[in-house]
Amino acid sequence: MNETACYILDNGAYTAKVGLSSMAPKIVPNCIMKAKSERRRPFIGSQIEECRDASGLFYILPFQKGFLINWDTQKTVWDYTFSKECCPVNFNETPLIVTEPLFNFHSIQEAMTEIFFEEYECQSLLRINSTDLAEYHYRKVHKNECTVVVDSGYSFTYIVPYINGKKYKNGIRRIDVGGKVLTNHLKEILSYRQLNVMEEGYVINQVKEDSCFVSQDFMGDMEIARKKGSENTIVKDYVLPDYTTLRRGYLRDIVKPDEDLEQQTIRLNNERFSIPELLFHPSDVGVPQMGIPEAIIHSIDLCPEKHKESLLENIILYGGNALFPGFRDKVYNEVRAFALDHFDVNVSIADNPITYAWEGGKHFFRDPEFYSFCMTKEEYEEEGKALAFERFDI
Repeated sequence: MNETACYILDNGAYTAKVGLSSMAPKIVPNCIMKAKSERRRPFIGSQIEECRDASGLFYILPFQKGFLINWDTQKTVWDYTFSKECCPVNFNETPLIVTEPLFNFHSIQEAMTEIFFEEYECQSLLRINSTDLAEYHYRKVHKNECTVVVDSGYSFTYIVPYINGKKYKNGIRRIDVGGKVLTNHLKEILSYRQLNVMEEGYVINQVKEDSCFVSQDFMGDMEIARKKGSENTIVKDYVLPDYTTLRRGYLRDIVKPDEDLEQQTIRLNNERFSIPELLFHPSDVGVPQMGIPEAIIHSIDLCPEKHKESLLENIILYGGNALFPGFRDKVYNEVRAFALDHFDVNVSIADNPITYAWEGGKHFFRDPEFYSFCMTKEEYEEEGKALAFERFDI
């Protein structure tokens, strides 16, 4: 086979990263959105730009708790994704790489394989974990033997150690905190303190993305947040969008009492750093698990002794939560504190944490062995699902 490009679908629970390997990926919200003001019309992908009022948007999500369960919704999003409106593809000529969650259920894997071969008439398919693509991307650049991949996404944070390109399954750890928990917690805090925003998931998610950062000194920042006036360098106002003149809100210095601002604002103080802190202390929201740095050390401790040094030197962070300013520094400082003094620790963050795994797929397609990992439509028709389980054993 000598295809010049491959179609990569990194099918995340919050966004799907899609496109041909010869082009830059598109980021598509992996959901159907409906607005209170326009109940009849569903918005998919970039159609949300046509929505006249995105406050009170509600989402119909294909994923629940990190697993694909709503097939009708997912199929609608995929139909849009593969259409001329978004990212057209001819599966007769183009192989497909599609990502799936770690420890995916067999029934979901079966349905996924079936849909791509039978409904989309895919000729060549590779089903793979996004952490595998991220690890491949990292290894291609750094030429290392061992890697710890930290994928902090919408539903979960996964910590996956790799030794010689293979997952070390005993060391895999999952923390049940991701972007969704952070947004929901921010909604609750703001609704309790200022303004009922429980229905405003879309807007509050933007507030989180635009305002939050990871504190390097939590107690010190708490002290600053308690101060009054100009001594408090943390407090800011977030100007909410009104969907006539302003489609996305923004962070600004606090509005003075004599200042006349037409838009509604919400005041953000310690929420700006206490929300991302949940990734480091999940027990703050009743999740009895360790935070990311501790889980990284725990994961490495479960791996064979001879690889521990190499694992500590090759920790890569990606996923939406890696975009918080200060995230990498705090992970590094805490892992450094937990690790033995004579070991070096190196924590790097992906250039683009959202598309890092997708870019890994691009590198993987160029691997001379690529087609040996794929399954063809012919093989699927002859041997069916049993071969798919064998070929895509994850």
